[in-house]
Amino acid sequence: MEKMKIVATARQVPERVVSNDDLAELMETSDEWIYPRTGIHRRHVVTDENTSDLAAAVAEKLLAKAGWQADDLDFIIVSTMSPDALSPHTSAIVQGKIGAQKAFAFDINAACSGFVYGLSVASSFLSSGRYQKGMFIGAEVLSKLVDWKDRTVSVLFGDGAGGVLLEATKEEEGLLSEELQAYGDRGEAILTGRFANQNAFAGEISPLDPYFHQDGRGVYSFATREVPKVLNKALAKAGLQADDVDLYLAHQANHRIIESMAKNFGQPMEKFPTNMVEYGNTSAASTAILLDELMEAGQVQKGMKVAFVGFGGGLAIGAQIWQL
Repeated sequence: MEKMKIVATARQVPERVVSNDDLAELMETSDEWIYPRTGIHRRHVVTDENTSDLAAAVAEKLLAKAGWQADDLDFIIVSTMSPDALSPHTSAIVQGKIGAQKAFAFDINAACSGFVYGLSVASSFLSSGRYQKGMFIGAEVLSKLVDWKDRTVSVLFGDGAGGVLLEATKEEEGLLSEELQAYGDRGEAILTGRFANQNAFAGEISPLDPYFHQDGRGVYSFATREVPKVLNKALAKAGLQADDVDLYLAHQANHRIIESMAKNFGQPMEKFPTNMVEYGNTSAASTAILLDELMEAGQVQKGMKVAFVGFGGGLAIGAQIWQL
């Protein structure tokens, strides 16, 4: 069985920055209230871009970094819970924009676990031996799903995209193990994008409700209790201890959650880098954005063992162990 390796990383965020002070002009809140509870000072918000625009910009950067042509790609996967439209799917729009005529394309929606779930899907294609090169992008414009009058939710989210180029390899590197788990019985802890049932035969018309609704305390409890269990299973499958991992790149939802994870595993916070201070929660894009920043800064280097951890809507959790 072939494995896969990460060939290049890239990110794209909107130019428009919305600070906590900016939000204080729209609603009753403040930086003094938001930052201690979340670790967020700012977030990037689109003006005239959409999800496919951010994703296509990432795709162009990835190809340029690797020196690949668009026709080198066998597939393009986009993870998003905030697509341009239900059809055409965002990955198909990206495929068309970059001219990747030989690539098949499809979207997945695993919300904040989307980066890990997307890499898992990509690994199935590449390990099969039928495909050699692929692109995975997490892209979100969550600002269109936020009720900007709801201060309990609107302060948390931002827009952005990040992605990776992947290639099959027989080398001793790449994905070592993974553990994926869903908790659908707790799904109502994070709700967004509910469609109205307005067909002519419906006995009762259901309401249209596009906005985020979140049980903050319930999600915090879920993440701090269940994520370590899933991550421990991934470590065990790789035959590793927590100390063996050089960096833990977790979904950037809340600084307190990541602090709890570090404490649970007896690891220093230096092993759990964060960037939600600048971007907020960008769902499926958050881990990819963080990875690209760390690669650019030289903090992630070849040979390192890295854990990717996603958790959130679904509810769902995904953990992977990589040797880069």
